[in-house]
Amino acid sequence: MIIGTGKITLYASWVHSLKEKRMVVKSIIDKVKHRFNVSIAEVENLDMHQSIVIGIACVSNSVKHSNSCIQNVIDYIEENTDAVVQGVEVEML
Repeated sequence: MIIGTGKITLYASWVHSLKEKRMVVKSIIDKVKHRFNVSIAEVENLDMHQSIVIGIACVSNSVKHSNSCIQNVIDYIEENTDAVVQGVEVEML
C-alpha cells in the first residue's frame, strides 16, 4: 500500500476576514472532491486570513499512480484559484 501526500501553501492577498477565507477554501475543496478521488482538507494556519495550507492524500498500490494523482490535484488547484502558490510538498509513504 502506497500513501501519497501533498501539501500546497497558497497566499490570497484579497482575503481580509476568516469568512472570506472559508469561502475560498470551501470552493477549492469542493471542486477537487468532485473531480478527484482524494482526501483533502485545510491543515494549517486556520486563523490566518491570507494564508491557506491544504493537505491532500491518495492511497494506491503503486508509487507512480499515487504521485500522478497528487500532482494532478496540485496542478488543478494552481489552475483554478486566484491565490498565489507559495509552496508545494509531495511525499510518498
